Amino acid sequence: MTGTVVLQLVQEGKLRLDDPVSKYRRDVPNGETITIEHLLSMRSGLYNYTDALELNQSLDATPGRAFAPDEMLAFAFTRPLSFEPGAGYEYSNTNFVLLGLIVEKLTGKPLDQVFEERIFEPLGLDDTSLPKRSSNAIPREHPQGYLFGTNVETMDTQVLPPDEQPAANAGALEPIDVTGENPSWAWAAGGAISTADDLARYVKSLVGGGLLNNRSQQQPVDSVRPNDPGNPMSPGYGYAIADLGRLVGHTGELPGFQSVMGYDAQTKLTVIVWTTLAAAPDGRAPATHLTKAILSELSPPPPPDPPDENP
Repeated sequence: MTGTVVLQLVQEGKLRLDDPVSKYRRDVPNGETITIEHLLSMRSGLYNYTDALELNQSLDATPGRAFAPDEMLAFAFTRPLSFEPGAGYEYSNTNFVLLGLIVEKLTGKPLDQVFEERIFEPLGLDDTSLPKRSSNAIPREHPQGYLFGTNVETMDTQVLPPDEQPAANAGALEPIDVTGENPSWAWAAGGAISTADDLARYVKSLVGGGLLNNRSQQQPVDSVRPNDPGNPMSPGYGYAIADLGRLVGHTGELPGFQSVMGYDAQTKLTVIVWTTLAAAPDGRAPATHLTKAILSELSPPPPPDPPDENP
């Protein structure tokens, strides 16, 4: 959603993809050579603040704490860059917190209001919102979200410590209910609340068009390229949009929940998957795993060639 608004601002001439981020934030390491495009495509090299030990310790100790964007950026800016801008790919939520702040600076409005005016209202997404940073409330009836282990225990690989896995697999280790955790630490990088129906409507517009003009709409789709340049078959990422195999869309993860939304513009196939667990005890992402299984059933492998009758 943050990427959608950024591309709208580019379309309106208020922002350029080749603008250096230092034009809007002077405190960003290497900000003179990191561009808006680098942020959008996860190729800035900026450290991912959600990997910071201090953040994960705070999430475990004070799950209701409200974080300000500058606090998250501070976790990242004290760490070295992973690579020079454009030289590699690494998913970093730091990129989208920066983009959220740039959107607020250019529009003069809080990000939740910008989303409401530019995405939610035009598409009729009545059950979608970006909550205020002070709020950990989820509207209406909702499921509970669960986490095996603590944030610190699973921060590196998402895998539960080996000595706890047998109990988890046997059903003897109950996960922690983390539904009440304040999502402010995700903010522009994935803090929105939605429903399956609303996401189905949104992903169709994200991939198929509806929020950008025809020329701008083609940009994110064309921007997807392999994350590993040496392997053309590796997963791909572009301007806030991902190659999900047969689908194009995005995933979303917070402790307690994972979602996948994908759309195939040619066949009009939409897949939305929600799970009340962001990672299984073995580290697998449940919604992603289920999506792969669904697509496998919808697109089964071709039957084997018949045997040669005249070997």
